[in-house]
Amino acid sequence: MLRKSFKYRLRPTRRQVGILATHLEECRMLYNHFFVDRIQAYKDRGASLTRYDQMARLPLLKQDRPSLVQVNAQVLQNVATRVDLAFKAFFRRCKEGNKPGFPRFKGVGRYDSLTYPQAKGAFGIKNGRLRLSKIGAIRLVEHRPLRGTPKTCTIRRDATGKWWATIVCEQVPTQSLDPTEAAVGIDVGLEQFATLSSGEQIANPRFFRQDEKALAKAQRKLACAEQGPPERKKARKVVARVHERIRFRRHDFAHQVARRLVDRFGRIAVENLTINGMVHNHCLAKSIHDAAWSQFRQCLSYKAEEAGRELIAVNPAYTSQDCSGCGHRQRKALSQRVHECPCCGLVCNRDENAARNILRLGMQSRSERRQEAVCFS
Repeated sequence: MLRKSFKYRLRPTRRQVGILATHLEECRMLYNHFFVDRIQAYKDRGASLTRYDQMARLPLLKQDRPSLVQVNAQVLQNVATRVDLAFKAFFRRCKEGNKPGFPRFKGVGRYDSLTYPQAKGAFGIKNGRLRLSKIGAIRLVEHRPLRGTPKTCTIRRDATGKWWATIVCEQVPTQSLDPTEAAVGIDVGLEQFATLSSGEQIANPRFFRQDEKALAKAQRKLACAEQGPPERKKARKVVARVHERIRFRRHDFAHQVARRLVDRFGRIAVENLTINGMVHNHCLAKSIHDAAWSQFRQCLSYKAEEAGRELIAVNPAYTSQDCSGCGHRQRKALSQRVHECPCCGLVCNRDENAARNILRLGMQSRSERRQEAVCFS
């Protein structure tokens, strides 16, 4: 059984859009109120308020601000949870020695989601509509059936004005595929999106690069628009739509590639890359973000788990330098795209050589884990 989220596009009416926007504004004001309360309590008494302290004040706040009554009580309680998480994350990063920014107020338009933390009596899907407490039944695009037991529901408004519902379900049954002994190693890159140990290559689509000129044009119009008039709001939405188009295409590509690999192979070995460290190279940062290796790895991971496949993450150190034929290590510049071993004479594509090493390390790691399991048993 798995824990899985299902995302659906919502089609609210104008009246429902107004209600949702009102609820977002009420939650934004409440967030800022809880935020100020925490700061003021520490300045006046040196006390740290918990989320339960702030939840307990909700009945009094509803008396002072009757408009809060129109929002579901659990949604209001979730606002206190968000404030609590923001402060906890800030103090955790401080203890780790980082220099994080202090939590901030939520300005107008900066609060864009509502969370129903419990399904019972708060939300549910029936006859192609999502029923939400205090809002009503909203039409949704039910492109796939909901499976498992619904637990939480988050309603979000994106930058282009579209509304989405993300429902997290537990006890989702797995959909295992027929077992296969086929194994593959995958080396991701920039010239080619991925190279398999079998020698197959998956082209890098470079979605951001394709729409870079359109994005630059939209951003220039936004920069020239005056503050305040509706024209600036329209220009901002055009920029958001370009980003949305890039994001949708990249997301679809990652899902399709991951689906094909999981269907073909029973064991998949990948590199355990640290993307945050790699993007510090300003020459490659844009291309690395455009390739979205982390998104692909995430899709591959949960699809493999749901299908009963085995995903093995290996240390990427020296996978490009070692020879997959004899193990000889020879340093290579990033511009050197062909692997030529002086010891065994192996000549092949640099990325294919790395993919073979990744597969070998993955199989070794798998064997070691099995031996450890046998010893402990």
